[in-house]
Amino acid sequence: MLARSLAVAIAVLAIAVHAAPAYADNVTTLIDQLKSDDSDKVRLSAAINLAKLGDPRAILTMVTALGNDSSASVRSACAVGLSKLVTGATDASRKRLAIDALKKAASSDDSDSVQGQAQKALTAIGVAVTPSNPTSPSNPTSPGASGGIYVNIGPMSSKAGTNDAKFQALMAKTAQQTMSKVASNMMTTWPGSPPSKAALTAKGVAGFFVDGTLNEVKIKESGSSSTISCKVNMLIASFPDKSMFGFLNGGASVQASASPRDEAMATEDCISAVVEDLITKKIVPTIKSKASP
Repeated sequence: MLARSLAVAIAVLAIAVHAAPAYADNVTTLIDQLKSDDSDKVRLSAAINLAKLGDPRAILTMVTALGNDSSASVRSACAVGLSKLVTGATDASRKRLAIDALKKAASSDDSDSVQGQAQKALTAIGVAVTPSNPTSPSNPTSPGASGGIYVNIGPMSSKAGTNDAKFQALMAKTAQQTMSKVASNMMTTWPGSPPSKAALTAKGVAGFFVDGTLNEVKIKESGSSSTISCKVNMLIASFPDKSMFGFLNGGASVQASASPRDEAMATEDCISAVVEDLITKKIVPTIKSKASP
């Protein structure tokens, strides 16, 4: 149980994105389609074709889609795609994210087909498949039951100077999705409105607050390639009084082609990777430790 403020600086994540000029534009288009197209068929086609192209830039997008896409067919295709894209040469941090997403899908996805494909993907990558997790996103601890942990995710902020509203929304979305993925037994919503101290006490629920700030985004171009770096701070506090006891620093660098579109995508990947890493490796373990009797 933590008794004082926590100051942690995580190691820089080095995410190498190798662009192949012959199909770079096609890969970018397919990634965009998988991320946000309204049609299940278009997203499915994008996932299948990204797997065929074998470009590692698609890994993070497939990880996100595997955990969040509304179509089981798309999620299955992403599981298959990750089995092909994640290799021995894959960056360690990116490989860890993919393995974690596949493990979660194998144990708790609503679709038996997705579970099966995720299990096959883990085997193909060389990871032992663990038994199903009895705690899944569809059955988390709820306010109706006594005990548990509630995490209020803040609005986030950005000091990047450009696209601040977009980056704030991205950070908040990534935080929410990551909490659902790695701490599905923790509540991030409460019926009606955020609970009061009395409401938490009545249910025997421990309340926490998580927020973050994007402090810096830098783009350094060299010929036809760019290096995008980002720095993020995140805090952990009690809720609802918001008495801070944890302060975390994280950074990452992502390499991409020098096109504005690829730089924009790489910037989003950089920010998402840092937020996900901090929540997974630092924030969730800290909250668990703080909430322990």
